[in-house]
Amino acid sequence: MDSVDPADIDRLISQVQEPDDQVFHQLDMNSRSNGERREHALLHAMVVIISDEEKGKDQSGELVTELLTEENFLVDAIVHVESRKSAIRKAIQTAVVGGADLVITVGATGLGSRDKAPEAAHAEIDRKVPGIAEALRSSGLAASSLEAGLSRGVAGVSGSTVVVNLAGTRSAIRDGMATLCPLVRHVIADMNR
Repeated sequence: MDSVDPADIDRLISQVQEPDDQVFHQLDMNSRSNGERREHALLHAMVVIISDEEKGKDQSGELVTELLTEENFLVDAIVHVESRKSAIRKAIQTAVVGGADLVITVGATGLGSRDKAPEAAHAEIDRKVPGIAEALRSSGLAASSLEAGLSRGVAGVSGSTVVVNLAGTRSAIRDGMATLCPLVRHVIADMNR
């Protein structure tokens, strides 16, 4: 057996290119179009944090990302926007145009004058899915999360993207994500039949 020169190995390794995200996105799209069941495919999500605080202070994006990853979602982006209807709408539109399966807005669902998430989402939704918002409120109350139970959040579909408002407290996020993920998978599977 001939001996292998380490320089040849290094040269070959340097010629192999690492696949970028686009390769993985294309593989995901190919698996979806080859008749594989959608609920087993990797689903793409975008998280929109609505807050008037500085970016570094709000950790809810990391929590939502962690919970989505556990449910086999790929979080393409976490976007921080001010609580202005136009900024929230633009973030939702970005997710829809970008092909996200799910966009979750976090925060600004209460009764305060700066709480604009439900109005912004409502303006972008083509078809309402009130059962999702009702389930989030119901499970929130059952878990003693008043913010979730009293949330004015809405849910629906814009194009082929599910849009959901979540209240911004940790308990509302944790409980809401446990309730939300199976419902979203069902809605996405239903849309792709």
